[in-house]
Formats: sequence, structure tokens, C-alpha cells
Amino acid sequence: MAATPEAPLDDIDRRIIRLLQADGRMSVRQLAQRVHVSRSGAHARLSRLLAQGVIRGFGAHVDPERAGFGTSAYITLQIEQNSWRTVRDKLWRLPEVEHMALVSGDFDVVLLVRTADNRALRELVFQHIQSMPEVRGTRTLLIFDETDRDLTLPAR
Repeated sequence: MAATPEAPLDDIDRRIIRLLQADGRMSVRQLAQRVHVSRSGAHARLSRLLAQGVIRGFGAHVDPERAGFGTSAYITLQIEQNSWRTVRDKLWRLPEVEHMALVSGDFDVVLLVRTADNRALRELVFQHIQSMPEVRGTRTLLIFDETDRDLTLPAR
């Protein structure tokens, strides 16, 4: 569960976040210019957002197909009651797992996985995920096309 920020985010904080989502390599000087605050003000806000865990890190946006992951899927799992932590730890050892969430409803866990091809996906599901004793059932949903949210959304 994520910690609640100590202070509510204001419009400048939200603009800083959006700018860094679009370009995580933006310098503090550029950030300050774009949000119309001093360099020291931008640095202080960025430091606070990092310290509070609002910004958890920086990374690259990767095209899965160009990176060699031609098959992507969501996999839903039904797991034994009270086995979440064990299953989570086992799933994180699988390099194909990009995202996972414990959810409510007809299934317990949702995974986003990326594999080289359908054969690798089949192996992941049958040999690795379904072989876990805590997993009672799975359903695989192939992703035919996907789009990320436009990171240059207008300010609220």
C-alpha cells in the first residue's frame, strides 16, 4: 500500500510530475523554467516529491516489440487463500512479469507479462505459473494492440 503524501499536491507539483513522466531526463533548470519557479524552488519540490515517495523513480519508455517481446498478455490467477505473499515472491522471480496486482472479484491476481513469442508465453503459463501449488487456476488474455496514456495531458 502506498504512503499518503505529507502535503497535498498543488498545481505546480502536478505539472512537475507530468513533465517528468514525459521526459525523466529533464534538468532541474528546464523543469523550473517550464513550471515558472526558481531553480532552487524546483529542486526543493522535486526533492520533496522523491522523499515522500510520490515520485518513485525514473526510467525509459520501451517499445516491447522492438525490445524483442512480440507477445504480451494479461494473466489472471486464482490463488489459495492467504498465499498472496508467497505467490507474489515467486512471480517476481519470473523475468517476464512486468506488473502484478492483487485485486478483488472473480480472480485474485492480475499479471502483465511480455514474452518473445506465443511458445514462450505457453511455457511461462504451463511450466512456471500453473505449476505453483498455490495457483488454483489461470486465464490468459492476449494483447493484440496497446497504447499508453498520452503523457502530455493538459493541466487540470
